[in-house]
Amino acid sequence: MPGTLITVTAPSGAGKTTLVREMLRHDPNLRLSVSYTTRAPRAGEEDGREYHFIETGRFLEMRDVGGFAEWAEVHGNYYGTSRAWLAEQLGQGRDTMLEIDWQGAAQVREAFPESVSVFVLPPSLDELENRLRGRGTDSEETIALRLRAAIDEMRHVQEFAYVIINDRLQDTIAELAVVLQAARLRYPNQHKRYPQYFSFLEQDH
Repeated sequence: MPGTLITVTAPSGAGKTTLVREMLRHDPNLRLSVSYTTRAPRAGEEDGREYHFIETGRFLEMRDVGGFAEWAEVHGNYYGTSRAWLAEQLGQGRDTMLEIDWQGAAQVREAFPESVSVFVLPPSLDELENRLRGRGTDSEETIALRLRAAIDEMRHVQEFAYVIINDRLQDTIAELAVVLQAARLRYPNQHKRYPQYFSFLEQDH
Protein backbone atom coordinates (compact mmCIF):
# COMPACT_ATOMS: atom_id res chain seq x y z
CA MET A 1 0.00 0.00 0.00
CA PRO A 2 1.41 3.44 -0.83
CA GLY A 3 2.27 5.72 2.04
CA THR A 4 0.41 8.91 2.86
CA LEU A 5 2.02 12.32 2.37
CA ILE A 6 0.85 14.91 4.87
CA THR A 7 1.94 18.56 4.98
CA VAL A 8 1.73 20.53 8.22
CA THR A 9 1.71 24.33 8.04
CA ALA A 10 1.45 26.91 10.82
CA PRO A 11 2.63 30.43 11.57
CA SER A 12 5.69 30.90 13.75
CA GLY A 13 4.76 30.34 17.40
CA ALA A 14 1.73 28.12 16.74
CA GLY A 15 3.58 25.02 17.97
CA LYS A 16 4.12 23.24 14.65
CA THR A 17 7.62 21.94 15.41
CA THR A 18 6.61 20.50 18.78
CA LEU A 19 3.52 18.92 17.25
CA VAL A 20 5.49 17.27 14.44
CA ARG A 21 8.13 16.00 16.88
CA GLU A 22 5.46 14.43 19.08
CA MET A 23 3.73 12.85 16.09
CA LEU A 24 7.00 11.22 15.03
CA ARG A 25 7.53 9.94 18.55
CA HIS A 26 4.05 8.41 18.74
CA ASP A 27 3.89 6.90 15.23
CA PRO A 28 6.82 4.63 14.26
CA ASN A 29 5.60 4.38 10.64
CA LEU A 30 5.84 8.13 10.14
CA ARG A 31 8.87 9.74 8.48
CA LEU A 32 9.86 13.39 8.45
CA SER A 33 11.12 14.80 5.18
CA VAL A 34 14.54 16.45 5.44
CA SER A 35 14.93 19.43 3.12
CA TYR A 36 17.90 20.45 1.03
CA THR A 37 19.43 23.86 1.64
CA THR A 38 22.30 25.98 0.40
CA ARG A 39 22.82 27.77 3.70
CA ALA A 40 25.75 26.86 5.92
CA PRO A 41 25.16 24.46 8.83
CA ARG A 42 24.67 26.08 12.19
CA ALA A 43 26.35 24.93 15.39
CA GLY A 44 25.05 21.49 16.37
CA GLU A 45 23.42 20.75 13.01
CA GLU A 46 24.30 17.58 11.11
CA ASP A 47 24.05 16.92 7.40
CA GLY A 48 21.10 14.65 6.73
CA ARG A 49 19.45 15.33 10.09
CA GLU A 50 18.29 18.96 10.13
CA TYR A 51 18.98 19.49 6.40
CA HIS A 52 20.90 18.13 3.45
CA PHE A 53 23.50 20.86 2.97
CA ILE A 54 24.54 21.31 -0.66
CA GLU A 55 26.23 23.90 -2.87
CA THR A 56 24.10 26.44 -4.73
CA GLY A 57 25.15 25.10 -8.13
CA ARG A 58 24.03 21.60 -7.25
CA PHE A 59 20.72 22.89 -5.89
CA LEU A 60 19.99 24.82 -9.06
CA GLU A 61 20.82 21.75 -11.17
CA MET A 62 18.32 19.69 -9.18
CA ARG A 63 15.72 22.43 -9.42
CA ASP A 64 16.10 22.84 -13.18
CA VAL A 65 15.49 19.14 -13.86
CA GLY A 66 12.40 19.02 -11.62
CA GLY A 67 14.16 17.42 -8.70
CA PHE A 68 12.18 19.28 -6.06
CA ALA A 69 8.54 18.82 -5.16
CA GLU A 70 8.76 22.33 -3.74
CA TRP A 71 11.48 24.92 -3.37
CA ALA A 72 11.93 28.51 -2.26
CA GLU A 73 14.56 31.19 -1.86
CA VAL A 74 14.63 32.66 1.65
CA HIS A 75 17.05 35.43 2.65
CA GLY A 76 19.41 34.55 -0.18
CA ASN A 77 19.46 30.81 0.53
CA TYR A 78 17.60 28.04 -1.28
CA TYR A 79 15.47 25.35 0.34
CA GLY A 80 13.78 22.40 -1.34
CA THR A 81 12.19 18.98 -0.86
CA SER A 82 13.39 16.07 -2.97
CA ARG A 83 10.66 14.78 -5.27
CA ALA A 84 12.45 11.43 -5.76
CA TRP A 85 12.88 10.86 -2.03
CA LEU A 86 9.20 11.53 -1.35
CA ALA A 87 8.16 9.19 -4.16
CA GLU A 88 10.49 6.50 -2.81
CA GLN A 89 9.13 6.76 0.74
CA LEU A 90 5.52 6.71 -0.42
CA GLY A 91 6.19 3.84 -2.82
CA GLN A 92 7.61 1.80 0.06
CA GLY A 93 4.47 2.41 2.09
CA ARG A 94 6.01 4.90 4.50
CA ASP A 95 3.79 7.75 5.67
CA THR A 96 5.75 10.96 5.31
CA MET A 97 5.28 14.35 6.93
CA LEU A 98 6.43 17.73 5.68
CA GLU A 99 6.75 20.70 8.03
CA ILE A 100 6.38 23.50 5.55
CA ASP A 101 5.01 27.00 4.86
CA TRP A 102 1.83 27.67 2.89
CA GLN A 103 3.65 28.34 -0.38
CA GLY A 104 5.56 25.08 -0.18
CA ALA A 105 2.37 23.22 0.72
CA ALA A 106 0.73 24.59 -2.43
CA GLN A 107 3.61 23.29 -4.54
CA VAL A 108 3.42 19.88 -2.88
CA ARG A 109 -0.32 19.66 -3.56
CA GLU A 110 0.42 20.28 -7.22
CA ALA A 111 3.24 17.71 -7.35
CA PHE A 112 1.40 15.12 -5.21
CA PRO A 113 -2.36 15.69 -5.60
CA GLU A 114 -3.09 12.80 -3.26
CA SER A 115 -1.26 14.51 -0.38
CA VAL A 116 -3.16 15.74 2.69
CA SER A 117 -2.70 19.33 3.86
CA VAL A 118 -3.17 20.49 7.45
CA PHE A 119 -3.03 24.03 8.80
CA VAL A 120 -2.40 24.50 12.53
CA LEU A 121 -3.83 27.68 14.05
CA PRO A 122 -3.10 29.22 17.45
CA PRO A 123 -6.17 29.59 19.69
CA SER A 124 -5.94 33.39 19.38
CA LEU A 125 -3.60 36.16 18.30
CA ASP A 126 -3.08 37.11 21.94
CA GLU A 127 -1.96 33.57 22.72
CA LEU A 128 0.32 33.54 19.69
CA GLU A 129 1.93 36.78 20.89
CA ASN A 130 2.35 35.30 24.37
CA ARG A 131 4.08 32.25 22.93
CA LEU A 132 6.44 34.37 20.86
CA ARG A 133 7.30 36.49 23.89
CA GLY A 134 7.72 33.35 25.99
CA ARG A 135 10.66 32.29 23.88
CA GLY A 136 12.64 35.19 25.29
CA THR A 137 14.83 35.36 22.19
CA ASP A 138 13.21 38.02 20.02
CA SER A 139 13.16 41.80 20.21
CA GLU A 140 9.92 43.77 20.19
CA GLU A 141 10.52 44.63 16.54
CA THR A 142 11.04 40.98 15.64
CA ILE A 143 7.90 39.93 17.51
CA ALA A 144 5.88 42.56 15.65
CA LEU A 145 7.27 41.32 12.33
CA ARG A 146 6.48 37.71 13.21
CA LEU A 147 2.91 38.61 14.15
CA ARG A 148 2.35 40.42 10.87
CA ALA A 149 3.83 37.49 8.97
CA ALA A 150 1.60 35.09 10.95
CA ILE A 151 -1.54 37.02 10.00
CA ASP A 152 -0.51 36.99 6.33
CA GLU A 153 0.10 33.23 6.48
CA MET A 154 -3.17 32.50 8.28
CA ARG A 155 -5.09 34.22 5.47
CA HIS A 156 -4.30 31.11 3.38
CA VAL A 157 -5.96 28.72 5.81
CA GLN A 158 -8.91 28.10 3.48
CA GLU A 159 -6.55 26.48 0.98
CA PHE A 160 -5.97 23.52 3.32
CA ALA A 161 -8.04 20.37 3.64
CA TYR A 162 -7.90 20.26 7.45
CA VAL A 163 -7.54 22.90 10.16
CA ILE A 164 -6.52 22.15 13.74
CA ILE A 165 -6.55 24.64 16.62
CA ASN A 166 -3.49 24.08 18.80
CA ASP A 167 -4.89 24.98 22.20
CA ARG A 168 -3.87 21.89 24.19
CA LEU A 169 -0.94 19.94 22.72
CA GLN A 170 -2.27 16.46 23.57
CA ASP A 171 -5.62 17.24 21.93
CA THR A 172 -3.83 18.59 18.87
CA ILE A 173 -1.69 15.47 18.59
CA ALA A 174 -4.80 13.30 18.80
CA GLU A 175 -6.58 15.34 16.12
CA LEU A 176 -3.63 15.21 13.74
CA ALA A 177 -3.41 11.45 14.30
CA VAL A 178 -7.10 11.18 13.34
CA VAL A 179 -6.43 13.09 10.10
CA LEU A 180 -3.56 10.75 9.26
CA GLN A 181 -5.62 7.66 10.03
CA ALA A 182 -8.51 8.92 7.90
CA ALA A 183 -6.10 9.50 5.01
CA ARG A 184 -4.84 5.94 5.35
CA LEU A 185 -8.42 4.68 4.98
CA ARG A 186 -9.12 6.39 1.67
CA TYR A 187 -10.49 4.18 -1.08
CA PRO A 188 -7.28 3.82 -3.19
CA ASN A 189 -5.32 2.70 -0.12
CA GLN A 190 -7.95 0.26 1.06
CA HIS A 191 -8.36 -1.15 -2.45
CA LYS A 192 -4.64 -1.92 -2.62
CA ARG A 193 -4.50 -3.27 0.90
CA TYR A 194 -7.56 -5.55 0.65
CA PRO A 195 -8.11 -6.33 -3.05
CA GLN A 196 -10.08 -9.47 -2.14
CA TYR A 197 -12.86 -7.36 -0.64
CA PHE A 198 -13.32 -5.43 -3.86
CA SER A 199 -12.74 -8.11 -6.49
CA PHE A 200 -16.37 -9.25 -6.65
CA LEU A 201 -17.49 -5.69 -7.37
CA GLU A 202 -15.26 -5.60 -10.44
CA GLN A 203 -16.54 -8.83 -11.93
CA ASP A 204 -19.26 -9.09 -14.52
CA HIS A 205 -22.41 -10.66 -13.10
